[in-house]
Amino acid sequence: MPGLMLLDTPSLYYRAFYGVPESVTAPDGMPVNAVRGLIDMIAMLVRQHSPGELAACMDADWRPAFRVAAIPTYKAHRVAPDGGEETPDTLAPQVPVIERVLDAAGIARLGVPGYEADDVMGTLASRAEGGVDIVTGDRDMFQLVDDGGPIRVLYTAKGVKNLQLVDEAAVSARYGVPGRSYADFATLRGDPSDGLPGVPGVGDKTAASLITRFGSLEALIRAVDEGGDLTAGQRARLSAARDYLRVAPAVVRVARDVPVPEHLDLALPGKPRDPETLAALAERYGLNGPLSRLSEALSWAPGT
Repeated sequence: MPGLMLLDTPSLYYRAFYGVPESVTAPDGMPVNAVRGLIDMIAMLVRQHSPGELAACMDADWRPAFRVAAIPTYKAHRVAPDGGEETPDTLAPQVPVIERVLDAAGIARLGVPGYEADDVMGTLASRAEGGVDIVTGDRDMFQLVDDGGPIRVLYTAKGVKNLQLVDEAAVSARYGVPGRSYADFATLRGDPSDGLPGVPGVGDKTAASLITRFGSLEALIRAVDEGGDLTAGQRARLSAARDYLRVAPAVVRVARDVPVPEHLDLALPGKPRDPETLAALAERYGLNGPLSRLSEALSWAPGT
């Protein structure tokens, strides 16, 4: 499905970091496993899916203030003593290298202050006029799936070599709700990995049943207020979680109105934007092999 491919770049470089041994180093001994792994992932994705456009979306803010204001526990367990994100010591120095490589190669790299990569992807997907593939290991992106776009997720849970294609049918089959209802379902169920408590006593099956029966979280809350068809236990649990349910949707839902520039050149680069810098990075960090594979995938002319 040629079109726009959106990369959840942090998700991918974390996967590369844990999937490629730290013994993969630059000539000076610095680990570059995440850098090399990400470059190879991008080459593979381009080669196998032939997108017309590509954007590497970044976390300009991994824990946005508007989400923390709504739910203070949001990603709180991942806050380092200095207030930043807790990141493995050998990964943190690789992120600037990744950014420099992407920029020198000419692959669009997008992050917006105050927002996560998820929000950038949500905005770009909503704007797109053709097909969109979102490459991520984050289930929250399932809320963007839309067969009408078409917008689909290439889910990396089993690795980039074994991507799971997630469309509306796949979301419905796995969770019992349509993709457009996934955010409401996830709000009820919660997500401990993001510090979202959910409604105590409401798991996947109950969340799916409630959203399917009432159609939306808003309609479900109205049913709680107006004496709708709920068991006494369900009503008690939902009533007790009213404060959480009031603010959680703004945290769980991916923003689709991020101030990303309107006119972006996301076309695959026909040649490196800065070949001299790219060559220097290849030499400095021992990236000749991965960059050669990326060059081949992008069909750069020899010597460019």
